[in-house]
Amino acid sequence: MNRKKGLYLDTEIVGKKWWKRYLKDKLFARGNGKYWFGDNGFYFLRYLTSTPIYIPFSEVIEIQLGTKHAGRWAMGNLIVKILWRKDDLVLSSEFLVSKNKEDAPVFKAELERRIQKRG
Repeated sequence: MNRKKGLYLDTEIVGKKWWKRYLKDKLFARGNGKYWFGDNGFYFLRYLTSTPIYIPFSEVIEIQLGTKHAGRWAMGNLIVKILWRKDDLVLSSEFLVSKNKEDAPVFKAELERRIQKRG
């Protein structure tokens, strides 16, 4: 299990105003941490927490890359936006996986490959 450093930015509810934070399941706290791929999903463990954020591959709808988060610029870095289903909502969880712009498309391709492999 290869863990890499990253930054969790936020989870938004898709389809609400221009953005609305998702406040359940401890997804509201931003923070630095480490991420990795498991057999069935993506994990992100923020520092000083004990339970990682878990996004099952089976619930991922789309992966996007962008430079804005909640209307803010990411200082030129590429943000990975994972759109996924949770209960009856569509969420967008956003991560900065590297300050190197070339790493985000590689991460996106690897995540898409793992999703297709599970599907």
